[in-house]
Amino acid sequence: MRKTNLLALLLFIIANFSCERDDICPESTPTTPSLIIDVFDINNQESKKNVFGLLIAGVGNDNVLPGYGIVSTDNLILPLKTDESSTQYRLFQNTTINNNGTPDDPDDDFAEGNEDVITINYKPELVFVSRACGYKTIFTNVTLTIEQDGDNWIQSKQSINDNQSVEDETAAHFNIFH
Repeated sequence: MRKTNLLALLLFIIANFSCERDDICPESTPTTPSLIIDVFDINNQESKKNVFGLLIAGVGNDNVLPGYGIVSTDNLILPLKTDESSTQYRLFQNTTINNNGTPDDPDDDFAEGNEDVITINYKPELVFVSRACGYKTIFTNVTLTIEQDGDNWIQSKQSINDNQSVEDETAAHFNIFH
């Protein structure tokens, strides 16, 4: 009986000291950041200016970026692709939706407005956060290009820092002027 109790106590001690506490990633832990762009008035470059009727969609698909289905804003938060070195967006100003003459069929609807295409190039890098949270991606050598189409509503852009990187979401990374 004594050996059984001693064996049970030994197994209990081994089990308790060999287990590790559960690793849970806190919600407050920073994850892969998005690119932040502030929008300013081209005529008064110290003054932020809303883009009215803004719709944002990725190039190569017709899916509207969540939160940007015809809105007015002076701040853009754009996710970047982590498995590529470039992301493109179509930014429509003064957008309306053309129902293509079939109001009961939303599948053939399309956006109309002044469309500008931006390309964000970068180098993605994996950064270890913790055992519980795993890895996040940061982006270095970030550049933003505005495709010229003869009718651009985005007049110019400005990087906040030389050799811009996107490592957090606490401040803007680029300014655009319209």
